[in-house]
Amino acid sequence: MNAMRFGVIGLNHNHIYKQVGCLLRGGAELVAFHAIENDLAAEFAKAFPQARRVSSKHEILDNESIDLIASAAIPSERAGLAIEVMRHGKDVLLDKPGMTTLAQLTEVRKVQAETNRFVSIFYSEHFDVPASVRAGELVASGAIGDVLHVTGLGPHRLRKPDRPAWFFDRACTGGILTDIASHQIEQFLFFTGERNARILSASVANRANPDVPEFQDVGDVLLGTGRSIGMIHVDWFTPDGLPTWGDGRLMMTGSKGTIEIRKYIDPAGREGGNHLFLADDKGVQHIDCSDVELPFGRQLIADVRDRTETAMPQDRCFNAMEIALKAQVIAETARS
Repeated sequence: MNAMRFGVIGLNHNHIYKQVGCLLRGGAELVAFHAIENDLAAEFAKAFPQARRVSSKHEILDNESIDLIASAAIPSERAGLAIEVMRHGKDVLLDKPGMTTLAQLTEVRKVQAETNRFVSIFYSEHFDVPASVRAGELVASGAIGDVLHVTGLGPHRLRKPDRPAWFFDRACTGGILTDIASHQIEQFLFFTGERNARILSASVANRANPDVPEFQDVGDVLLGTGRSIGMIHVDWFTPDGLPTWGDGRLMMTGSKGTIEIRKYIDPAGREGGNHLFLADDKGVQHIDCSDVELPFGRQLIADVRDRTETAMPQDRCFNAMEIALKAQVIAETARS
């Protein structure tokens, strides 16, 4: 069986390296890439010398041997690209957020239904974190019973001098809940097994960056499903002294136990990331998840080939973005 072939259009966020990495690990072949920024293109070509840089995105869109296109373009440009990709008969893997407005989401959903192509969004704090994958396996096995409460924390380091201008432009990013919190919202749906959730409250603010007034450096969302509650906090306040870009955490309370994930660092001193702590009636255990396989890439490749939805159901992909976008609107309306 021939390897699935894919191309890349848009390198504006370095998540593209994780997107490409997961597809290569799954057995796909990277054919070509397009970027208008020479500095970003040079760095990408160094990392993936097998890929040919093309001068026009249409050299990739019109290439019938390419099945899927991955993109980490400027967030506000991703929905338009996804529509273009689908109308060229290809599937698409977007960095999060896949859309920055509800109008974009509506149009992407419409074209996806018309073309029957896949729109996948790479929620990396789930799909690229072995501890999150292992937690999903434990929840599915009934290790903590019914999931009643999920807390997701997504702190990030700002690195303000290194960021491009679009990063601080609300119209380009969609806001902090649309951007970062979509990670935690997707995980809430995944771990609870729910297709959707109600937004009970949402807020955003700029607490410490008055020089970029459109920028939001903190956000919170409270979600409910009728049987589960989700609490989400995201911010850009990771201190420089922390030896990672953020102490990402996920905590779940179930009817028979609890799980806590320290995704990127263990403050107690264990090296590396992907630490999972499981507490149940038998006691407490630490599980090192660093060797857990990340299945997303191979599952997505199989989905492209077989037209299945094993990597991520299409409705959860879209619903997570819808909740994030609506929460953003609620938060900004309350703020105004």
